[in-house]
Amino acid sequence: MARKAPRRTAERILEASLALFNRFGEPNVPATAIAAELGISAGNLHYHYRSKDELVNALVADYEAALRELLQAAGGVRDVEDAWFFLHTLFELLWQYRFLYRDLNDLLSRNRQLETCFQALLEDKRVAIDALLAGMGTSGAVQIAPRERQATATSMVVVLTYWLSYEYVREPRRALEPEGAQQALLRGAHHVLHLLVPYLEPAQRAHLLRLAGAYAGEREDAG
Repeated sequence: MARKAPRRTAERILEASLALFNRFGEPNVPATAIAAELGISAGNLHYHYRSKDELVNALVADYEAALRELLQAAGGVRDVEDAWFFLHTLFELLWQYRFLYRDLNDLLSRNRQLETCFQALLEDKRVAIDALLAGMGTSGAVQIAPRERQATATSMVVVLTYWLSYEYVREPRRALEPEGAQQALLRGAHHVLHLLVPYLEPAQRAHLLRLAGAYAGEREDAG
């Protein structure tokens, strides 16, 4: 059987950096810690990425590609079940790159490229959520006027963008650890979708409440 080719050093650096940034926060991880984690020299690390900003930008490029691919599915959402699945999948991606949201303001203040990129991604998310609401409106799952739809889409994006920061403030020592991931993601999806309650048709509202009840039950079991 053919042996797998070894991963390139640049890929290994990205994987290790992502894991360390997620665990400790990007500002708290110097380049020397990344090199030590991989057992390589600082010179080898800097050969591939001249600065930590280059590392962050490479990770953001991966995140941007994955996010834009996922957002394309928003227009296919037709009901609460679809929306729940879409939002949970979206939160899973945010969790995978959670260091960005934990340290977002700090990163934006230091990295002009990241600032420009995140402004575009923020608008992409808003357009996608607006398309989600439009699709649910077409199917009759929600009844929402265009002006309210735009404001609601923006509110949903705000919760999406800052949910992990909220979780971190609630429990700084535990919230962003892997064992808390599932509950944090479920809470996020639930609260984003709950913004649609005033606009859902009765059967869809009842279904959302059932989903929320199942989420609460899982939370109690986990406790």
